[in-house]
Amino acid sequence: MQKKQRSVRDLKIGEKGTICCLQDQEMSLKLLEMGCIPGVEVKLNSKAPLGDPVTIIVNDYTLSLRLDEAATIMLK
Repeated sequence: MQKKQRSVRDLKIGEKGTICCLQDQEMSLKLLEMGCIPGVEVKLNSKAPLGDPVTIIVNDYTLSLRLDEAATIMLK
């Protein structure tokens, strides 16, 4: 049985993952510029009360992302 690939959207608060790839061609340049580079570890820092947006820590920076953006950052 194949394991479903996870995205940053699937992380729980405090959980970490390593970026494997970015799925959205248009959004990938923006995410790369913000440090979301394959091979980099990310940690889910917080979620807004209604779940959107979320904040992640990447390269010692805290980034705020909408859930649809977080869903395009795939993890190993």
